[in-house]
Amino acid sequence: MKKSSLLFFVLFVSFSSFLSANNTPKTYKADVIIYGGTSAAIASAIQLKRMGKSVLVVCPEKHIGGLSSSGLGFTDLGNKRVIGGISKEFYEEVYAHYQSKEAWNWQPKTDYGNIAQGTTAIDDDLKTMWTFEPHVAENIFENFVKENQIEILRDKWLDRESGVKMEKGKIISITMLDGTTYKAKIFIDATYEGDLMAAAGVKYHVGREANSVYKEQWNGVQKEEFHHSHNFGDRKISPYVIPGDPTSGILPRISTEDPGEQGSGDHRVQAYNYRLCTTNAEGNVVPFEKPENYDPAQYELLRRVFESGRYSMFGGGKIPNMKRDVNNVGPFSSDNIGMNYEYPEASYEKRKEILDEHIAYHKGLLYFWGHDESVPERFRTSIKKWGLAKDEFADNGHWPYQIYVREARRMIGEFVMTENEILGRNKVNQSIGMGSYTMDSHNVQRYITKVGYVQNEGDLGIDAEEPYQIHLGTILPKEKECKNLLVSAAVSSSHIAFGSIRMEPVFMILGQSAGTLAGLALEDNKNLHDISYGTLRKVLQKDGQVLEFSTPKD
Repeated sequence: MKKSSLLFFVLFVSFSSFLSANNTPKTYKADVIIYGGTSAAIASAIQLKRMGKSVLVVCPEKHIGGLSSSGLGFTDLGNKRVIGGISKEFYEEVYAHYQSKEAWNWQPKTDYGNIAQGTTAIDDDLKTMWTFEPHVAENIFENFVKENQIEILRDKWLDRESGVKMEKGKIISITMLDGTTYKAKIFIDATYEGDLMAAAGVKYHVGREANSVYKEQWNGVQKEEFHHSHNFGDRKISPYVIPGDPTSGILPRISTEDPGEQGSGDHRVQAYNYRLCTTNAEGNVVPFEKPENYDPAQYELLRRVFESGRYSMFGGGKIPNMKRDVNNVGPFSSDNIGMNYEYPEASYEKRKEILDEHIAYHKGLLYFWGHDESVPERFRTSIKKWGLAKDEFADNGHWPYQIYVREARRMIGEFVMTENEILGRNKVNQSIGMGSYTMDSHNVQRYITKVGYVQNEGDLGIDAEEPYQIHLGTILPKEKECKNLLVSAAVSSSHIAFGSIRMEPVFMILGQSAGTLAGLALEDNKNLHDISYGTLRKVLQKDGQVLEFSTPKD
């Protein structure tokens, strides 16, 4: 072989080897791998780094913080004094941000109202603030990540079919669809959906349990229970295309299924929506646009609501800089009732279809409010002054990154929280944090009553008299199912109990506690289930978690 040919051959082989090596999917290792980019994930990562452990956050999201940085800026709060640790640190950072005059670029601070969810939005005594703009929340999470030198690998999607390798009851590694693999001693599922938990074979529930399962009152089907205003009440609105004529067909977005027996369980999931960040500040308004394939017939039921004399449209809590965190309001609004039942267990492709449908529905609703002649002119004129905030979600058409997954899978773990613990009927003896918000379920279905009218079902709000303790077992799978996994968002609880637990401050609390437990297991070289609660409790309290609380008596 000539020297020139030999040299070319050597270079070719070397280059081929280089390409092969660089095309080989990477393997990453850490003490703990956290899957998901929610607020719970960031809280776990911060805690682990503070305990000196190596941690990687691997997440499908490109923007971290979950709902806290994706539109839910009007915090579902309850009793603010039970929010401690890293969760409280987040709201302290919000407070610190809005102390600056430069933070108020669309309105003076003095013009901002000071009430949110029944408490002071800006609490000078506790140096906390409970309302905020989405980009402010995201910046705070990103600062937490930078300060604690947390490595985050984004746009990584778990191979839910064959990406979880198990040996002797433990997860050995998880692999993403792009082929990258992550090995750790302990894993934390911080997704709203519980995708890692499910792929690891941990048992879970989707939908509502029957009241008989956990001896509850408020879990299963709840026909004619109207706790809020998100129902048709005694309005006799026909569900048929031609009012009163069942042969004419059913209007869109009304189920023809039997709603089920009172108190029975079902597969149905409470409605999702997007928590929009809207504004009427001149110069910061992106007008609501007519979506592609807009079909006004999808909103015929809303026309009939207007005809009945009810005009509930643009609800939402005030957040800084002349913005609103817009949520569902009334019997037909942004909650896309009945269209998310498949979402918790759907493939990524099917989930995208569901998300696209929700976006189209929501955008169509906004356009309908501003342009349909069934909407009184004074309301159309008012709503047209509003739009999406130009300085939010700039790389996503000013639309929130994350749909509001109010509930998906819920683990059936070492301990299942039920309404009996929330309402103080049963004692919790291994507290890892506290909650206090109302047991809040949005509507689950829209059906036809026996007398032929349309009605919503599932919207409930049951107050706890006192803040309640959350059991350690809510984040722990059963040991026989998985020994080295923690679940900080899709936690072990009944449907109605989850309605209170699912609040963002609580997710951060549970995220920190999960990180603490993982850190202790690493230090003692023990399984998660073998760490004594007494040891865990001491560290949680040292790090500012509130584990018990009694309302002061007058």
